[in-house]
Amino acid sequence: MRIAVSACLLGENCKYNGGNNLRPELVELLLGHEVVAVCPEVLGGLATPRVPAEIVQGEVRNREGESVDAAFRCGAEEAWARMQEAGGCDLAVLQPRSPSCGVGVVHDGTFSGTLVPGDGIFAALLRDHGIPCVSADDPALPALLTE
Repeated sequence: MRIAVSACLLGENCKYNGGNNLRPELVELLLGHEVVAVCPEVLGGLATPRVPAEIVQGEVRNREGESVDAAFRCGAEEAWARMQEAGGCDLAVLQPRSPSCGVGVVHDGTFSGTLVPGDGIFAALLRDHGIPCVSADDPALPALLTE
């Protein structure tokens, strides 16, 4: 199975604060699969580290109030293109709650830690293209990767 994975989950230091969200158990589950690592935010031209961003009324804005929506959308398209160059993907395993990769739940745009139903920009793009998306913290993930 070819799987797109948020690069931060694989240990790449591309997170907004310059760190990563390495999940060793995920890395182990991915053994035997072809992995396409992507970070839509970096692919959209955003620096690491960068000011945190959230989706505010449908637009991605950083904590300083600046719109970074174009970079998020450009990065989502670039990540999609990389997936296509790799031959397409059967599944995407994405970083929870992220304004780009959140699946089903994202921060509400108040920068208060409050979560609301919704998808990040990249996750929504993938769903529009029919790619199944799963959050890295979904308890069903191990079963999906061992099928």
